[in-house]
Amino acid sequence: MSILASAERVPAERERHYRVATGTRASTIAGLLAALVLAGLAALPLLAGRGLVQDLFTVFTMLALAQYWNLLAGFAGLVSVGQQAYVGLGAYLLFGLTAAAGLDPVLAILLAGVGAVVVAVPTAFVVFRLRSAYFAIGTWVVAEVFRLVLAQVKSLGGGTGMSLPREVTNDSALVRLTAELLGLRTAAARDVASYWLALALAAGTIAFVYAVLRSRRGLALAAIRDSETAALSVGVDAFRLKLQVYLVAAFGTGLTGALIYFQKARISPDAAFSVLDWTAYVLFIVVIGGLGSIEGPIVGVAVFYLLQDQLAGFGSWYLMLLGLIAILVMRFFPKGLWGSIAHRFDLSLFPIRRHLVPRDGTATHPLSSQGGDHD
Repeated sequence: MSILASAERVPAERERHYRVATGTRASTIAGLLAALVLAGLAALPLLAGRGLVQDLFTVFTMLALAQYWNLLAGFAGLVSVGQQAYVGLGAYLLFGLTAAAGLDPVLAILLAGVGAVVVAVPTAFVVFRLRSAYFAIGTWVVAEVFRLVLAQVKSLGGGTGMSLPREVTNDSALVRLTAELLGLRTAAARDVASYWLALALAAGTIAFVYAVLRSRRGLALAAIRDSETAALSVGVDAFRLKLQVYLVAAFGTGLTGALIYFQKARISPDAAFSVLDWTAYVLFIVVIGGLGSIEGPIVGVAVFYLLQDQLAGFGSWYLMLLGLIAILVMRFFPKGLWGSIAHRFDLSLFPIRRHLVPRDGTATHPLSSQGGDHD
């Protein structure tokens, strides 16, 4: 009897003296530094040249695409090679909503993300019938179907594409406000406005993915990633959760595609649905940085930008060099660059592993590996 009473007292005493926490000292420092970096990046257009602003716009949008693909593949186990379907769909919805319906581009970008979700619902019930490699191939086929269908829409330029009218690119409320505040010409103001939108999108995507992974859904995703069979046995609805992740990735990817093509102001089916530009590069970024971590795509996109800056002049050899680098990283750093660093030094800037922390703050004890960082 005394043993049973003692066992009942342990959880109560633990609850009184401990709390569950996920943050670490490293993550606190990283959060403060991230806030400073974010503030500096927001002010950068006031000091930097137009070329750097355009380069960083590309970095931010590629980072957003990589985070959504990483959420899809690294946490839900849905390896898609057809996410260019939603980049192109979001872009074409932007052109249709602005050029044809006359909506402001910023509102049209948001609605493009919603439209991508609407199309993703029936698409998901088709591709979810497939597994592993067949799922990947199925998503690619879907992207090709989207490309062929939109190439037939004459009002959106058909197979040759179209450009946004000047009144759309120049008369956006955000572009006009940026031009007035900074005293810039319209073209430069559009670059700055697009930059700020891309920065907000990248930061918001990281914050959203982190919030998801720290929630109950994040625990369920970790369980599915480790063993879907075991997750099903404890009541996790794997199909529903994967569907939610797929739709979230479609929304974010469609939103990002619309923003990219607002800045480009020119679209064609082959460019908007390019597997190289919008999926192969994203896969490279995630693989180089590390699959299954928030930090991985951040490191990967920085490496990708540096390689692109230094090697783009090599022409077709550039793609071969990227492939060689990816092979070497997978051979010697199978967890990716960030994954190897995190494993070596037990470092996590976006921790999701739960710990029991004494309420007096004197020590930290691991609670369990459930929902922990991917090893």
